[in-house]
Amino acid sequence: MGNENGQKPKTHFNKKTNLLEREYYHHTLQDVEEPNLFREIFNYTEVPKVIFNRRVVPMEMPENIWITDTTFRDGQQSTAPFSVEQIVHIYKLLSKLGGEKGLIRQAEFFLYTDKDRKAAEECMNLGLEFPEVTSWIRANPKDFELVKSMGIRETGILVSCSDYHIFKKMNMTRGQAMEKYLSIVSAALEQGIVPRCHFEDITRADFYGFVVPFAIELMNLSKQSGIPIKIRACDTLGYGVCYTGAALPRSVPGIIYGLRQYAGVPSEQIEWHGHNDFYKVVTNASTAWLYGCSSVNCSVLGIGERTGNCPLEAMAIEYCQLKGTDDGMNLSVITELADYFEKEIGYAENPLCRTQL
Repeated sequence: MGNENGQKPKTHFNKKTNLLEREYYHHTLQDVEEPNLFREIFNYTEVPKVIFNRRVVPMEMPENIWITDTTFRDGQQSTAPFSVEQIVHIYKLLSKLGGEKGLIRQAEFFLYTDKDRKAAEECMNLGLEFPEVTSWIRANPKDFELVKSMGIRETGILVSCSDYHIFKKMNMTRGQAMEKYLSIVSAALEQGIVPRCHFEDITRADFYGFVVPFAIELMNLSKQSGIPIKIRACDTLGYGVCYTGAALPRSVPGIIYGLRQYAGVPSEQIEWHGHNDFYKVVTNASTAWLYGCSSVNCSVLGIGERTGNCPLEAMAIEYCQLKGTDDGMNLSVITELADYFEKEIGYAENPLCRTQL
């Protein structure tokens, strides 16, 4: 019996399950002529639907999980821009909250203005191990020059993966988009920079027709270069759901399991980035952890475009609940952050942050 490409299934020993398993499918790019827009789910005249196929994937939380921050990137898209001094102060508090183990591992920055670059430089000059300063760029060679000039080790690269973006926004085919993305990732690798590929709009993307084949190509580049290419699964419009048996593209368990099982992406190279349009942002981030994603991307107090990102303070508490320990985090800093945002920035925080820890 062959797989979808007529190939015979391969048998391999899974060291995690200690079982012999068959690999039936090797997913390749489906370079379709017409976009798959999932109109049965997203028809624009009704509330988006949750479709079930009753397929259940195993829960397998990684040994090590952590938080990354996007307050200075995505977070600033919903507030008045922070000053350099405010960014540096918040950055110091994030380092204090994350503790010696660096459970708040990274913080990402825009690099497009003199102010943003100065803020990133001042945070880097503090010499703190965590959170590591990273950046975000579009899949554009000119943007890549900014990263090189700053001496930043890792950068996020926008690689939109839904047909809404590829066909309707970029006016490309899937093949053209993949070729463009791989070229910019290769450019980063040539400079020894770790690419973090932001799979934009993954909860409206053709998972087996584009997401998995693209991820497979990235993992091939990762093996060839010896550099751990990361994949950020971006629930750009907050369509992700955590329900058991929910179908792709909205299933958070299915997305994380699929990246690991079918594309071979290690847990430590997968990051979840969610939005709160349908009020599931915290639950979806926790679900991503539970099903094999090591990293969840958050912002302080959940600030971010539209309804916001996953609140960083919420995931600090979720970490304690799931791991049974705070692992050295200084949770009292949550109140410091809330006070600072209220008094210095004038941002009214979630009253839940008023809990005295």
